[in-house]
Amino acid sequence: MAETSTAQTPEKPEEKIPEAASKHYTWTGKDGKTIDYTGTAEMLTIYSDKGEAMCHQFCLSYVSDEQDKSDRPVTFLWNGGPGGSSSMVCIGGQGPVRVPTDGTKHLPNTCPVEDNPYTLLQVSDLVFIDAPGTGYSHVAAGYDPKKVWGVDGDGDAMARTIIAWLNEHNAWDRPHYLYGESYGTTRAAVVYRLLGERGVGVDGVVEQSSILDYAVMLPGNDDYYAGMFPVMAATAQSAGVVGQGVDPETWFGQAMDFVNNTYINALTIAGNLPQDKMQEVAEQMHEFCGLPVDFIMARKLRIDLFEFRAHFSQDKGLSHGRYDTRFTEQVYQPIQGDLGFFQMEDPSYDAIQVVYNEVYQKLLRDMGFKGYPNYCGLNIEVNESWNWNHNMPGVGSAPMPNVAFDIATALRRNPTSHVIFLGGRHDGATPYWNVIHDMAKMYLPEDLSRQILWHESSNGHMLYADTPALEDTTPVLQKFYELRHQN
Repeated sequence: MAETSTAQTPEKPEEKIPEAASKHYTWTGKDGKTIDYTGTAEMLTIYSDKGEAMCHQFCLSYVSDEQDKSDRPVTFLWNGGPGGSSSMVCIGGQGPVRVPTDGTKHLPNTCPVEDNPYTLLQVSDLVFIDAPGTGYSHVAAGYDPKKVWGVDGDGDAMARTIIAWLNEHNAWDRPHYLYGESYGTTRAAVVYRLLGERGVGVDGVVEQSSILDYAVMLPGNDDYYAGMFPVMAATAQSAGVVGQGVDPETWFGQAMDFVNNTYINALTIAGNLPQDKMQEVAEQMHEFCGLPVDFIMARKLRIDLFEFRAHFSQDKGLSHGRYDTRFTEQVYQPIQGDLGFFQMEDPSYDAIQVVYNEVYQKLLRDMGFKGYPNYCGLNIEVNESWNWNHNMPGVGSAPMPNVAFDIATALRRNPTSHVIFLGGRHDGATPYWNVIHDMAKMYLPEDLSRQILWHESSNGHMLYADTPALEDTTPVLQKFYELRHQN
């Protein structure tokens, strides 16, 4: 998600694919520990079962120089969108170098870069993959982009890319992990299942800022309002309006309990809820989120995130972010009242994306990789062309995907693997309540439920933009990777 563009470098039959480039580095941790590793930027061509070139996929890998890698995992990582490249999860949080952030402050245009003390390189080799049509990855000449710009086609292409990387780097005897963020969690769920069907074992899946069931995005869906409410409660507490003196994790848990025990019932009853009961629920909501009771009543208890963002701090002339609701920016002129424009504006994204992109480009060129004239951090054409139809295992084709079925199916087939869901209290894009709810509806037996772990932190959507959350999550992930030894 480094920069918005619809431009892609069109491939011509005579086009030369950029040559791979590698460079040796040494990572140094805060405790003085070092890791010698090799960074490699390369384009891998993937093919259909008929042997036709489908896509030229950009992969940026960081591989330890240690000789015996038989027990060293390799993790395949990506961001979401759909239409987003993998640059942000690389340079922001899990790669060996990062741009440090400073709370909710907007980063200056030039920032220091540091060896990342929270990098997953400490426990795994890393391969960051740009999805077809994003970053430097592009669809091969003569191949229909519609075949890979969709839930199932994209999952197939990414699974083929992983297999191609394993072949190219002779890494079949290694533990394999997946790491997705945002729509990337949807992708990871599909790839998790597909790899198993193609004879590739997956030891673990990291789902950061997850969205599994897209029906929640349909107008009027009760689960949308239920999921958003704890985020609003956390935001109101961080703004100093409510919940003072209460530990943030405890406050968030209380808001989650309120949703489960009271709010979701009121939403379900809807217009049949007696007025006095609605008033009672609105007053409880006010205690959690700080919005006026009459404001809540006027909306029949249903508060959209954009309304919360626009109204919560309007007396200060501020609007709140979506990816991380703690971030604020000055409101726009009244004439700039287009709702679609406002919904796409986000101070938490603006605060980091330019710097992340520039540092990432510098990193690739330091490695010697030439690339193409344009690195497409967020391809709007891909996003708007996306085919949301999904062939759900055991369910069939559906116009709105629910990939919780893919995770449950893959886990039943591979009961020694593990999944961890990482959620942020201030994430207004993929609320944590929803993924907990989605997985609960899979009714997994206890032995499989134990294979799923949960971790909640202070961050918004982008874990890597919150240094305390990264520090909190790093040991959790390191322990997660060790679970493969307990089977």
